[in-house]
Amino acid sequence: MLKGFKQFILRGNVLDLAVAVVIGAAFGAVVTSFVTNILTPLIAAIVGKPDFSAFNFTINGAVISYGVFLNALISFLLVAAAVYFFMVAPMNAWKARAARNVIPADPTSKKCPECLSEIPIAARRCAFCASVVSTTSAPGNA
Repeated sequence: MLKGFKQFILRGNVLDLAVAVVIGAAFGAVVTSFVTNILTPLIAAIVGKPDFSAFNFTINGAVISYGVFLNALISFLLVAAAVYFFMVAPMNAWKARAARNVIPADPTSKKCPECLSEIPIAARRCAFCASVVSTTSAPGNA
């Protein structure tokens, strides 16, 4: 039982996930600090309010603090933008650049001309409809 647990914990994706959670929490704290200490005061200087958390209204005695939500929304959008522009976009560009140099593999199957089933490239007879398949019908075998 402990051996299985050890294998589970030491798998690469579990360790990667643990590192991602720790880095994500630290990154979230940095962005929250940026929003609270830099961005919100800049916006407040333009709008004239010192902090969005003071924005609220009351309905039948219930206080709706939509300013706190605005602070959280700005923080979320900044985290999402930072993750996209600093992680996702560069990774997609790197993958696209790496994919340009990849030579496509030779096909391992072809379609039967009668029933359109996938059959092995070297097959002379279709396993599904039993029709005779020419060996020249596969792409690249002309």
